Amino acid sequence: MLWTAAAVVALGFLIVLEIAARHYGVPGPIANQVREVVFAPKSGPLLYASMALMMVVLTWRQRFIAAGIAVGIDVVFFLVRWAVGAEMMFGNGALWVMLGYAVIAVTRRTGAERVLLLKGVGLGLLLVAGRKTGDIWLLITSKTRPTVLDQYVATADHALGNPSWVVGRLVNATGPIGAHVLDYVYIQLAVAAVIVALYQLRNVAVERRFPGHHLVRTFLVIGLLGPAIYMIFPVVGPIFTYGDGAFGTGGEQWALANLWPHTPPPLAAPHEIPFDEITPRNCMPSLHTAWATTIFIHSRKGPRLLRYAGVFWLTATLGATLGFGYHYGVDIIAGVVFAFTIDAALRALDRGWDRSGIQLVAYGTTVFTLLLVSYRFLPMQMAKHPGIFGPLLILAMASVVYGYMRTTRLWEPKVAPVQQAEPQPELV
Repeated sequence: MLWTAAAVVALGFLIVLEIAARHYGVPGPIANQVREVVFAPKSGPLLYASMALMMVVLTWRQRFIAAGIAVGIDVVFFLVRWAVGAEMMFGNGALWVMLGYAVIAVTRRTGAERVLLLKGVGLGLLLVAGRKTGDIWLLITSKTRPTVLDQYVATADHALGNPSWVVGRLVNATGPIGAHVLDYVYIQLAVAAVIVALYQLRNVAVERRFPGHHLVRTFLVIGLLGPAIYMIFPVVGPIFTYGDGAFGTGGEQWALANLWPHTPPPLAAPHEIPFDEITPRNCMPSLHTAWATTIFIHSRKGPRLLRYAGVFWLTATLGATLGFGYHYGVDIIAGVVFAFTIDAALRALDRGWDRSGIQLVAYGTTVFTLLLVSYRFLPMQMAKHPGIFGPLLILAMASVVYGYMRTTRLWEPKVAPVQQAEPQPELV
């Protein structure tokens, strides 16, 4: 019943976004997904990563067959597109396989096996749908929020030493190689999440059930709730407000000045500024940071290579978000607090709400709210007293991280020591 209710809510949400997108003259998430059944997908790696996520419920023989069918379908699509000169991209085969297993679950499976297969298909399709809904959410933010609060955030960022300007100069110094590496990490974040999730869900096919808490749940909830904060706190980022647009592709006509990344913004009383109807207001909080933080959290219990990968992806994502001018430093702090609070809430939900869980989530929510309030109403004070507010911001973020680690460690099941049998006296 819970999965059915979640499916109904998700479908209703997609329909609402479809209607909203049509209102602005563009296809919505449902139409875009249906289109990719035949036409070139936007992201082939994401579709194959989603199929890999779905295959955790299959046996190894079924996985090889599914992968082979997906590749075969993509080869046919590739040859047809090459022959007619159409846009080239792979991924249709993976989508066909997921839809095919949905049909198999309904028509050829019964009972628990049907439910398990539908959960696997739903998990894979939810990851794809999350990408589509995110695109529409970003469009809605740009259309419904004509003014942005970048001056407030840029002013508050003085308390941290304007890290986006500092990292931006460092990335420029690395040349095209460093920029390309960071750009790839930034774009393929969902694929990294699937790698960690596959490790967490590696035993689903054997145990015939999903674990209570895993990375994908947190990933999707962050993507669902984050855009709502965008609507409350619209910010476009330093590359647009103080630069020439992302990779010089536009936005410079709306910029206050071309300062990023060489000249920090001047310290002046902030106010709302008008901006275009194209650039997403997707800075506060930094969801890329939140997602990378979640990957880092869930990779901690994996093997050494996975732990190293989690550290690399978080570090590189922070470098990309700041170094490309997509986010301010205070966005990063808010994103970290947001991620730990969401993951804490889902862990508490899985184990049953108790006092420690409620306190942890309430504390994270309070800190996150205070951060946004301070960015909006105390930016000048923060900028004029960086020696006070800079450490306070770091301390607030660290306190949420520490509270999460301390509380979740207490939630871990205790392993009772094995009682050693006392030696029996020998009979003479």
